[in-house]
Formats: sequence, C-alpha cells, structure tokens
Amino acid sequence: MRLPFVAVACAALLCAQEPATDLQTPSADWASSAVGAWKFRAIGPAMCSGRIVDLAIDPVDDSRWFVAAASGGVWRTDNGGTTFEPVFESQSSYSIGCVAIDPSNRHTIWVGSGENNSQRSVSWGDGVYRSRDGGKTWQNAGLKNSEHIGRIAIDPTDSNTVWVAAQGPLWKAGGERGVYKTSDGGATWQHVLEISEHTGVNEVHLDPRDPNVAYASAYQRRRHVWTLINGGPESAIYKTTDGGATWRKLDNGLPSVDKGRIGLAVSPVDPDVLFAIVEAQRGKGGTFRSTDRGESWSKMSGKVSSSPQYYNELVCDPHSVDTVYCLDTYLSLIHI
Repeated sequence: MRLPFVAVACAALLCAQEPATDLQTPSADWASSAVGAWKFRAIGPAMCSGRIVDLAIDPVDDSRWFVAAASGGVWRTDNGGTTFEPVFESQSSYSIGCVAIDPSNRHTIWVGSGENNSQRSVSWGDGVYRSRDGGKTWQNAGLKNSEHIGRIAIDPTDSNTVWVAAQGPLWKAGGERGVYKTSDGGATWQHVLEISEHTGVNEVHLDPRDPNVAYASAYQRRRHVWTLINGGPESAIYKTTDGGATWRKLDNGLPSVDKGRIGLAVSPVDPDVLFAIVEAQRGKGGTFRSTDRGESWSKMSGKVSSSPQYYNELVCDPHSVDTVYCLDTYLSLIHI
C-alpha cells in the first residue's frame, strides 16, 4: 500500500513508518485500519524554516524531492527525506509559495517566491525562479512585483510554456496579479487573465490531455493591520480552451454569494472530473465536484479547511477518481 505524496501545508514534513505486523495486508477499510496504525516521525526541514507549503516529487526517482518552506527557501532530499540540503540560500528571496518539476525534464525546477497565504506574518517574494541543473544554480525569471505566487503549471508537451498563478501583493492593490504565461522559458510573460487590481489568482491547472485547456481560481483578498478582507464578488473559477486567449467563468452550481479562497484539482484518472473546495459566506461553502470539465458543479459536502486563508487545497488520488485529499493542519481524506 502506498499513499501519494502531496503538497502539505503544515508545521513539518512527516514520514510514515511501517504499520504494525498484523496490518501488513491492507483490509477493505484501509483508511481507518492500516493507515491509522502507521507511526509518523518528523523529518524536517520545518523545524528551522517555518511551514512547509509545497513539495515536488521527481517523476523518475521518488526518493528525490524539492520542498518549499514558507519562510526558509527550498530544500532537496535525495534519500526520501532522511536528510535535506538547502538549495536556495544564495537567492534574494527566502519566502516561497510553490515549487514544480518540469515533467519533460526532471532537472528543470521552477519556484514561485512569496508565501501564498494571507496571514499577518506572511513574507513576500520577488517573482519566479528557474533552475536548469536540479537546483544547483538559479535564475530569476521575472514577475518580481507579484509578491505571492500560488501555483506554477508546466506544459507537459513544451518545457518552454509555463503558467503562473499570481496572487499579487497582500497589503496593497496592483502589482502583478492574475495568470501569466510564458512560451519562451520565462524570457517574456503574457498577462493572459487579469481580473482587477484587487484580485489575483490562487491556482492554475492544465488538462493533461490538452494543455490549451486550463482552469484558474481567482482570489480577492486584502490584508490590513486590523483585519483581513478574505473574499469578495471577484473570487471565481475561470476556464480557457484556447491557451489563455479567452476565459469565461464557471459558476453553474457554485455558491452565488461572495467567495474567498478556492482550491482546485483535476483528476488524473479522469480529467473530465474536477474538484473545488470553496470558501463562501453564509455557510454556502464546501467541496464541489464537476464531471463535465467544470460546466456544472454539485456540492458533495460542507467540507472546507480549518483556515482557508492558509489551506483550502485539494489533491486527487492518482488511482481512484472518487478520492481526494484536503490539505490542512491535519490531512483529510474525502471519499465521494
């Protein structure tokens, strides 16, 4: 039995040890028996670098990970988490929002700087970085005024085509916010989805069958000393089918009230199936599913994360189309 590694926003990375002997053969109720019996141990690097906000697993060697810390740079392990090495210490940003490995070239790593949550203590970054040698050296690839990067999606058919979800500055309007796309490896960027000076984009996802089809979750928020305005009428889900040239909202079945942070996931088992975890006012939020590429949505439960400004992220199970994981202080399993 093997659980998928996911981008966990938590206090530390944890590694599961072997379960008890009598649970070596998983029962039908594996979620409550075998997994529940596993023992976890802290493996870092969060002890000295703050929250872990993202991780990327080498598609060829699953003992090689790149781990992003909210306020501690990027770390690499080559032995499945036994030891970690910092690989981002010489860069001008220490706050990280996301990390991604090029699916066509495991030595090309993309990093979005700037922690992607809305807490008072959040630190900002100075754009997107790229390494072509597995993290040994880095180049800043632009978007320096984005301050907080939510997610990076790399075209699996073209390494030079990269999509970036930029939340934008937290404490002020403007900056670089929305969806940006490069077709030349970061030399230039096109602002393909712009909502307003107050609203950025939290996540962007590509359809694995057609990288011209992309989904993005807009996130309207503003931090002040005395409060967080965590949502508004501009938070929404958008879709493009022409590589970002045009976009339209997907709202059939989603809450019509003001929304906050929205997490998205595209099932790798059946990319027609999408999941969204939606923060919304008046108790309208929850976890929603679409079986027609986002054209209509059904509310499956009232599940949202304990603190959506930090979390509200979903990861689909790579084997079961009906299973999705909710990233939170405690990882939650949602079985539809």
